Amino acid sequence: MQQLEGILPLWKEAGMTSHDCVFKLRKILKMKRIGHTGTLDPDVEGVLPICLGQATKVAEYVMAQGKAYRATVSLGKATTTEDASGDVIASVDNPIHLESIQLQDTLTQLTGTITQTPPMYSAVKVNGRRLYEYAREGKVIDRPSREVTIHSLTLVKEPSVWTGEEIDFEIEVVCSKGTYIRTLAVQIGKLLGVPAHMKKLIRTQAGGFGVAETRTIQQVAELYEEQRMDELLQPIERSLTEWPFHEIPADLEKAFSNGQVLPAHTDLLIHDKIVIGKNGVAHAVYRAHPEKPGYMKPEKMFTRPEMEIQ
Repeated sequence: MQQLEGILPLWKEAGMTSHDCVFKLRKILKMKRIGHTGTLDPDVEGVLPICLGQATKVAEYVMAQGKAYRATVSLGKATTTEDASGDVIASVDNPIHLESIQLQDTLTQLTGTITQTPPMYSAVKVNGRRLYEYAREGKVIDRPSREVTIHSLTLVKEPSVWTGEEIDFEIEVVCSKGTYIRTLAVQIGKLLGVPAHMKKLIRTQAGGFGVAETRTIQQVAELYEEQRMDELLQPIERSLTEWPFHEIPADLEKAFSNGQVLPAHTDLLIHDKIVIGKNGVAHAVYRAHPEKPGYMKPEKMFTRPEMEIQ
């Protein structure tokens, strides 16, 4: 049986949840230690990095990286879920008249740091329960707003019509973790003065992985049967490039392997973390000790083979 470890760039197809993908991959790859890097709604397709083996320890680092989406925004109707799966709760009484300069100005206004309130149909927890659990009971509760960053918001396909009771257009969004594209579609409508929802969504980038690197579950199964998973799996180090890498000094190898608290590296004056390893292979992620100034402690430890990454 193949011993698999690393990050698998999966193309999640529509109709499956992120959990469904993990369930199927556990059967295909004959292993239990598999985790996804954030939920994608069943109707959404796109890039979903999957962590195998020791790589499950870096899932939070993968999730923290920015994401990119291509979305179809529909003006004219609002829904309970803010996407096409929900019930219509508002619609226009008269045809919408939209101009190019008006739409471009709206997208500009929503670029940068913006505030979003998570939709009721989301997995955010409030008072120990998921928001969608309240929503299914017909309840609407207060939920905390949060700031997210829209790095870029671009119109990639103009509306086919600029006047009508329903106007659709495509946008490309590069954004921070925690951004709800459904809510962004609603915010676009609000600035334009009309109800709106997200009609379709594709995630084109996540965790530093793009569409070209991904494979579907069926393709993963074929690669596994042909013992060619090394063509797809990416090393743990791929998720650690944000921080400087340092080789383990020979006299400190035992201390590092035991996860001991050590004098802080000077790089921690600039970076919040550093990566410690041997022969290019990461063995630990260290951060400044929160209670002992001048020292550092391991945040993550990896059990890794002593080999060079080719």
